[in-house]
Amino acid sequence: MRDNRFALASFDLTAADEATYRAMYALSVRLQQERTPQDPPLSLAAMVADWQNVPSFARFFCWAVWDEAHERMLARADLAVFDMASNQHAGQFRIGVDPDYRRQGLGRALLAAVADATAATGRRLLITDTTEQVPAGAAFMTRIGATPGMSSHTNQLDLAELDHELLARWQAQGRERAAGFELLLWRNEYPAGELPAFTELVAVMNQAPIDDLDVEDFVMTPDHVQQMLASVLVSGHQVRTMVAREQASGKFAGFTEVHWHPDRPGLLYQGNTGVLEAYRGRGLGRWLKAAMLREVLQEWPELRYVRTGNADSNAAMLKINYELGFKPYRSQTIWQVGLAQVQAYLAGDAGRSA
Repeated sequence: MRDNRFALASFDLTAADEATYRAMYALSVRLQQERTPQDPPLSLAAMVADWQNVPSFARFFCWAVWDEAHERMLARADLAVFDMASNQHAGQFRIGVDPDYRRQGLGRALLAAVADATAATGRRLLITDTTEQVPAGAAFMTRIGATPGMSSHTNQLDLAELDHELLARWQAQGRERAAGFELLLWRNEYPAGELPAFTELVAVMNQAPIDDLDVEDFVMTPDHVQQMLASVLVSGHQVRTMVAREQASGKFAGFTEVHWHPDRPGLLYQGNTGVLEAYRGRGLGRWLKAAMLREVLQEWPELRYVRTGNADSNAAMLKINYELGFKPYRSQTIWQVGLAQVQAYLAGDAGRSA
């Protein structure tokens, strides 16, 4: 940083003091308004609950740049590493700088902290994402020598334009083509007796495109899956999971999941949807999507939009979503950069601001 009035300090994400959480919340809201100005922010209580309740297998390293009075957070960064059997070579990071304080070296100073922590954890690759709404993000990643690993979009469905007859057809076709299957709905839980089988089902998401990303299949345990759900629920999110089960064998064939939060009553987030390869070609994906939409529209009639993220290369899922009426809402790029490249950038461009 070129201005010595600013101070960079680390903090504990799960056990920060109230002043730190309030300052981090103010910065988070400012950055969110830049990305999606039409969305209301989550409450301070919801965000603090999220920060304080990360899964035990996730380690977060966090830093903030403060103003001279140590009252306002001007920028922050975090590095997340996951203690799992897979992807032990990679860490995920984020850097956010208040728009009024960009190009003053704050991002670069935070990147140096991220690089040091990455080296200390033995990781060699850093992954992050940027959005078209904030061009400074892509410019920063290009400057440090990162490469795009995946192009994706957030796609949005305007429920005022939803074809309800299409939903009815998809459900009828699903019952016909997938006779012998049933749909189960779980509210804010994965039943304990079903958790091992559901964990195996979730692994189908490893078949989604990864394009050029240097990542391995994620190896999940039932404990991982349960902890991730708990970390979502604690901040006030409602989670609905619908599972397709073959009645004769009792085996799971596919699933879809959505998230809703009362602070954003008009907005539903469509999470993962997947069907095991052995059960494809029977209309299960469309049946699950249609049945879930009809379910949540009855439960939350105030819903106005549904958003979901898809890799631009995921033709199969995009086909279903476009048929439903989803349209591109904003584009994202997932970037990757080797630790060695970051260290070379920091060593060679010590005077460059970011």
